[in-house]
Formats: sequence, structure tokens, C-alpha cells
Amino acid sequence: MNTYVRIQEKGQVTIPTKIRKKLNLRKGDVVMFVETEAGVLIKPAELIVSEAFDKIGEALKADGITQEKWMKRSRDIRKQLLEEMYGLVDQS
Repeated sequence: MNTYVRIQEKGQVTIPTKIRKKLNLRKGDVVMFVETEAGVLIKPAELIVSEAFDKIGEALKADGITQEKWMKRSRDIRKQLLEEMYGLVDQS
């Protein structure tokens, strides 16, 4: 789909309604501009976060770290921080 829009005085452009609806973009949403060989790609923030989590998952898997190991390590780190920062000790 090709859609043309005019750049406004301050460099603003309006994302056409059809595209906003398709990507479920609303006022206040964050998008990222990615420069490519062919031009500029606009990505919704939700997609960026999802891609980042996928890459993290792939890296953990490549290192042989399971989701269970990762979750346990995260809990251990949170517990340590609570003890160090607030003097809270797990009584379980």
C-alpha cells in the first residue's frame, strides 16, 4: 500500500487512519523511526519490546539457560536487593 502525506511546518506527518487502525496506534503511543537502505520504517513500541524479548530469549537459550533458571535467578536477585536496600529478610 502506498499512501502519500505532506510534511507539515515542524516536520510532522500524519499516519493515515487505515494504517493507524491496522497497527492499533492511538494518541500518545510511542513509535520508533528506523533508517533503512530503502527509506524510513516506523515501528510501534509494542513491536520493539516484543522483538527485544525474543532476542533475549534466543540468547538465553543459546547459553543453555532455561526459563525456569532465569526466573529463579531473577527471584534470587530481587531477594538480595530487598535485603541490601531495605533490610527485609525472607522468613519462609
